[in-house]
Amino acid sequence: QVQLVESGGGLVQAGGSLRLSCAASGSIFSIDDMAWYRQNPGNERELVARIFRSGATTYADSVKGRFTISRDNGKHTVYLQMNSLKPEDTGLYYCNLLRGSTNFWGQGTQVTVSS
Repeated sequence: QVQLVESGGGLVQAGGSLRLSCAASGSIFSIDDMAWYRQNPGNERELVARIFRSGATTYADSVKGRFTISRDNGKHTVYLQMNSLKPEDTGLYYCNLLRGSTNFWGQGTQVTVSS
């Protein structure tokens, strides 16, 4: 049973930084692709960043140059460093683990950026 637990969200002023963490259990973490998504009420969940088991990364255009996704396979943890935050970055951020065609989700952590 895969479990994902996010932490690190909060309220920050525009231009500030936050670091999200996602601890995974019940998985062979090093072979799983991991990602961060975000969602606001009335909107679809959108991909923010993904890190593959190879270490390769992809980012949404809106966060390129500001966000960095990384992973520590020894700690079974994936991180999202968010810098130069903007009000439009506000949302509920979800950790995602993809194994084959199966998605696993955390409960989400709220990020609110005030202008």
